[in-house]
Amino acid sequence: MGRVGKIRTWGAIALAAACVACTSQPTDDQTPEPSAAQPGPAGSVPDGLEDYYGQPVEWQGCADFATSPEEATAVGADGLECAHLRVPLDYDDPGGEEIRIGVLRRPAEDPSTRIGSILVNPGGPGAGGVPAAAGLAPEVADTELGRRFDLVGFDPRGLGTSEPAIQCWTGEERDAYRVEQVADTSPEAVARNDADQRAYAEACEQRNGAEFLASLGTTTVARDLDVLRSALGDERLTYLGYSYGTRLGSTYAALFPDNVRALVLDGALDPDADPVEQRVDQQAGFQQAFDAFADWCAEQNPCVLGSDPEQAVEVFRELVDPLVDQPAAAGDRLLSYPDAITGTIQSLYTQEFWPVLNQGLAQLATGDGSTLLLLADVYHGRSPTDGSYSTMMDGFTAVRCVDDPPISDDEVLTELDRRAREAAPFLDTGGEPGPLRDACAFWPVPPNDAPPAPDADRLPTTLVVSTTGDPATPYEAGVELADALGGRLLTYEGNQHGVVLQGADCVDEIATAYLVDLDLPDEDVTC
Repeated sequence: MGRVGKIRTWGAIALAAACVACTSQPTDDQTPEPSAAQPGPAGSVPDGLEDYYGQPVEWQGCADFATSPEEATAVGADGLECAHLRVPLDYDDPGGEEIRIGVLRRPAEDPSTRIGSILVNPGGPGAGGVPAAAGLAPEVADTELGRRFDLVGFDPRGLGTSEPAIQCWTGEERDAYRVEQVADTSPEAVARNDADQRAYAEACEQRNGAEFLASLGTTTVARDLDVLRSALGDERLTYLGYSYGTRLGSTYAALFPDNVRALVLDGALDPDADPVEQRVDQQAGFQQAFDAFADWCAEQNPCVLGSDPEQAVEVFRELVDPLVDQPAAAGDRLLSYPDAITGTIQSLYTQEFWPVLNQGLAQLATGDGSTLLLLADVYHGRSPTDGSYSTMMDGFTAVRCVDDPPISDDEVLTELDRRAREAAPFLDTGGEPGPLRDACAFWPVPPNDAPPAPDADRLPTTLVVSTTGDPATPYEAGVELADALGGRLLTYEGNQHGVVLQGADCVDEIATAYLVDLDLPDEDVTC
């Protein structure tokens, strides 16, 4: 898939909303009165940025901060407050153009024992922290975290409720691309893919501007995070980052080591990983998750893949290969081969979706692609109510393209494709490997300079959580990140992407003790 990893539990909110056609809105009595607070500036403030670091935060109700009908109930829930934070478009020109960052908080239940704020990033890049924090709010209710901390989510610049929000393609253009996307590596397909990716990159520049695109990298978002820390009144940062959010957390640690109080980094990315190796390892992770799904499915009645997990890849390919030439009916839309693969991968992020995947594959066997298309829609951030898309996919591409140099050499890409097929046979069409470039090869702005490596000697002990059966960010990446940060490693034995505050009591007890009291086990531990 190419994605470096995104926590997918939040997708369950959209999936559930789609299944029940939930469009309820918060009632009037759920909307708090607007209020302005100026607890900052707090901690260190860079020269020239005093106005941003000490700005008042004007809290209001969150009804206008739901970017789709499916988010309305969670984001507009009782007790949540929202605001926009001003940040400079370009930190080298703090007196120039400003943009705004969308922020949501659930205030601490016990102000008398409040420690500060826990800032949350759910990954991607491209996922919004506003709906993520709203989704986590019920999980921290009546817990020590909920009593002692404000839970704060923010939409990184360009995403979600932040202003301006990125848009490269319209919903209609993305719908068309998803049906027409190439699914082979013939010379004709490679040329067509190059044209599609070039056109997408050009649309991004035309509709957003090169200066805005250049500002979307992780290093700049880490600087926004420090502004938010100070404006909220926290001298040092307490942070929970999932998946790509671990990259944001480690980047913050590199830029602002003295401003860190506590970092929990869950579903880690290795900051020093080679991009090619990272993609191959991710494909291997998805194969491991598919194999675990096949083992589970074999015990169900019925299981469309059959009772022999050894045959699961072959049966799966028999189901999806015909879609290369002929998409399946899915209501008034079509399920393409790429969307069938996307819907399958969406389901492998968490065991919650395994029954839905089994159902979707069974429907596909009868010619109905509706459930797999719904799963792919969740992955792409498409609303089932009005067909609009979130900023997630455009944000994912834009951030990745300015964070890392593109892979554009034909030989390297072909070898990457060959190794990816070998690592994940369930994703192998059986064709010849080929050089399919992504939009980053045609991106209108160059990648940013990489941030410095974190200085472990200047950091407090951090907590890195890594899951043995994580499909998107392999376990060993967590081992490497913990070592790079001089942190403690918490190993979780399971099959999912992201585990903190997801119902694993052992993990949550360790994370809570760390976030509240900065207490950690004396050595690495397994749950």
